[in-house]
Amino acid sequence: MNAPNKSGWKPKMEMADGSAESVTTTGNRALMLEEPLLFEIGHAEITGVDLPEVDPTAPSRLGDLTREEPIGLVGLTEPEAVRHYTRLSRQNYGIDLGFFPLGSCTMKHNPRLNEKMARLPGFADAHPLAPQSTVQGALEVIHELSHWLKTLTGMPAVAMSPKAGAHGELCGILAIRAAHMAAGNPREVVLVPESAHGTNPATAAFAGYKVDNIPATTEGRVDVEALKARLGPDVAAVMITNPNTCGLFEKDFREIADAVHAVGGYVYCDGANFNAIVGRVRPGDLGVDAMHINLHKTFSTPHGGGGPGSGPVVFSEALAPFAPLPYVDKTADGKFVIVEEEHTDAEHKAFGRMTAFHGQMGMFTRALTYMLSHGADGLKQVAEDAVLNANYILRSLEDVLHAPFADAGPCMHEALFGDKDFGNGLSTLDLAKGMIDEGFHPMTVYFPLVVHGAMLVEPTETESKASIDQFITSFRSLAERAVAGDESLKQAPYFAPRRRLDETAAARKPKLKWEPLEA
Repeated sequence: MNAPNKSGWKPKMEMADGSAESVTTTGNRALMLEEPLLFEIGHAEITGVDLPEVDPTAPSRLGDLTREEPIGLVGLTEPEAVRHYTRLSRQNYGIDLGFFPLGSCTMKHNPRLNEKMARLPGFADAHPLAPQSTVQGALEVIHELSHWLKTLTGMPAVAMSPKAGAHGELCGILAIRAAHMAAGNPREVVLVPESAHGTNPATAAFAGYKVDNIPATTEGRVDVEALKARLGPDVAAVMITNPNTCGLFEKDFREIADAVHAVGGYVYCDGANFNAIVGRVRPGDLGVDAMHINLHKTFSTPHGGGGPGSGPVVFSEALAPFAPLPYVDKTADGKFVIVEEEHTDAEHKAFGRMTAFHGQMGMFTRALTYMLSHGADGLKQVAEDAVLNANYILRSLEDVLHAPFADAGPCMHEALFGDKDFGNGLSTLDLAKGMIDEGFHPMTVYFPLVVHGAMLVEPTETESKASIDQFITSFRSLAERAVAGDESLKQAPYFAPRRRLDETAAARKPKLKWEPLEA
């Protein structure tokens, strides 16, 4: 549907047969309200707040930077501003609205208890430049969270400063590079299996390494023999996602780690899928040297909406000396301090620092709250329920959708399907658009690349059987239509605020500047 505009053009809605039908003069459809941009509905003369009067004769503090003409920013009255953002929010989708089955993203419910704790003044109002004596409680939270991250992973050290998953990957790879440099052998190659996350090869390349691909077996796991054949003195590390992006646990992980260590390399584990094994498997026991942990995925901190992300990295004993600064330590008298400077002893060889300040306090507080409210048994149940829900989806749909690794045994936290059996030229994209009409955010599509037309579904542990059953019913209906070649799916979605967009043009030719319509 198109937005109304000031030229008097009458909005139309494209119908399923390609024709156009006039709709309301406002562009609204019942309670689905159309909302133009602020620049289209606001006026520069209007504001919803009272601003203090400014003495035009007072000297400016801006010097030569003083604005010489009005900037022309538009304003709204207070009720108009509230309605504008409320209407926009109704066109968005979030975990508080419905099931969010994005595979590999772990879009789980964010408990309100976490939010309550994060909003306590001592945490919400903490400033990174505040004297350390005034933020002892915040530092204790970081120290306590560090302890539990090390406990859950079986690793002796952790860096809390990385801001997100990919940032954590870079932290781990830089520590690996620092360790090789300290040994006088920088090495040149990082091995990345096909079943790893796409950020893994990007991170290795960004850090200056050559990336060699390791193929997957027909079961969707790392080809161990191919990996062993590629190992040599030039290999700095292997980056493995476990559980991998096919939703499978790498059962030969310990054998892989031993082989890599035998040639002097290190093992980096992408911890984005830790939610599937938290409380069940300790990565340190598998031979992992470094692993980032996405606090938003495993420990329920928000995906961006509540502030920046957080991607702590745990390290093995071999890599711990090379972990970055700063870190929180506890002194003999029970006080907490932020260590900002490198030690002078030979045992500490930090490669530097990842950020100016320590980390994201809001994410730390939420994650620790989640851990303490669940306890060890509760976190174990988190993983078990997530895996149970994913297997329920896999087995409920494998008879109507291509499930390439269904015979490889139970999946972990996500179920993987493909569009192999779709008819009449229909694709995964068509099914995903149809899912929008069903009221669901589509699953992850076209990833991982090892499966044609991949559809990666992750229900997490926070979805009830009732909500999963409703999703399965919708998914099955769409799959049956796709297999039958129902061409109406090629025009979906029909009921969304916008019809199907040209996603290729949107990515390659984005319009980032608003311009008024021609008169």
